[in-house]
Order: sequence, then structure tokens, then C-alpha cells
Amino acid sequence: MSDIFDEVEEDYRAERMKRLLARYGGLLTGAALLVLLGIAGLEGWRWWQDRAAAQAAVSYLAAGRSAAEPGADAKAVAERFAGIAAEAPSGYRMLSRLRAAALLAEAGDKPGALALWDAVATDDAVDPLYRDLATVLWGLHSLDAGDPAAVEARLAPLAADNGPWRASAAEILALAALKRGETEAARRGLAALAADDTAPQGVRDRAGRLLSGLGG
Repeated sequence: MSDIFDEVEEDYRAERMKRLLARYGGLLTGAALLVLLGIAGLEGWRWWQDRAAAQAAVSYLAAGRSAAEPGADAKAVAERFAGIAAEAPSGYRMLSRLRAAALLAEAGDKPGALALWDAVATDDAVDPLYRDLATVLWGLHSLDAGDPAAVEARLAPLAADNGPWRASAAEILALAALKRGETEAARRGLAALAADDTAPQGVRDRAGRLLSGLGG
């Protein structure tokens, strides 16, 4: 008797499934297609990203080799890096912009370099670590022709926190104080840096030498 009931229940389930498929089969098929298309699109996007990153890496390394050649045209190589930045994924785009700015500075195009560092420093799409690095580089190269007060305003927040560029920002603030003729303020900043065990050795050494030159 139980076999008969099992057969009836199976038939009932099969009939109910037929009715469900008749009513919702189109929707289920569409949903399945959407899932498959989504997976295919995601895989395609990943493939494109990997391919773009690989191409950017090749171009970036080639431009780097050109920059290292004796007698290299720094401005021309900077333009190559700028071209890479225009097409590359975010990581290589940021690195290429920083390299382009450094090469422009080397070529004597300080306004171009400062503009590029400033653009990176104010780009919310760039990781804060590299935005702060661009700010430090902008500040350092702005000291000669720029307004020391503007440099101090932008570098002071970096010197006040415990970030990786704190010591470099503090060094630039001391140089800005010297530029403004505030020797005592510069001396205090340099003395603090020279005694700071957490500061990079190069920064401490430079601070010590500058301090000696100021009679500190």
C-alpha cells in the first residue's frame, strides 16, 4: 500500500513541477541567463584588467630603462610616462605620473613637475600614501620659487601625524622656516629631527648637518 501512496505523491510532485515550469519557466531561464552573463562579464573584466596591467608593466619598465640610459632626454621620457598614465590601470597610472613629474623636474620644467605632483596629491582616486608622497615632493620642490607659507600650510598636517612621511614633512617645514628667515624655528625643528630615533637615518643626518651650519 505504501508503494501506491509513494507513486501518487511522485506523480503529484511531477505535475506540480510541470505547472510551475509552465508559469515561471521563462523567468527562471531569464534569471539563469542573467547570472551566466554576469559571470561572463566579470571574467571578461578581469581578463581585460590583467591584460591592461601586463601591457602597462611592459611599457613602464621600458620607459624606466630609457630614463636610466646615459644622456637620456628626461623630458621625452617624462612624456612617455605621461602617455602610460593616460592608458594604464590605477597602480601604474599613479606610478607613471610620479615618475613623469620627477623627470620633468630633472629636465628643468619645474612648473610642469609641480603641477603634476599637485594633481596626484589632490586626486581622491590615488591611495592616501601616495597622495601624501606627492604633497611632500611638491613641497620640497616649491621651496625655491614658491610661497613658504603655502608650503607650510600643506605640509604641517603631515608633520603632525605618525604617517610614513612625517619626518620628511618636518624637514621641509624646517627648510621653509629658513626660507622665511625664521632661523630659531628652523633650528628647533632640525634639532628635534636629529634626535628623533624614529626618523629615517638620511633625514637625521641632513638635519644634523644643517643644524651644524646654523651653529646648533
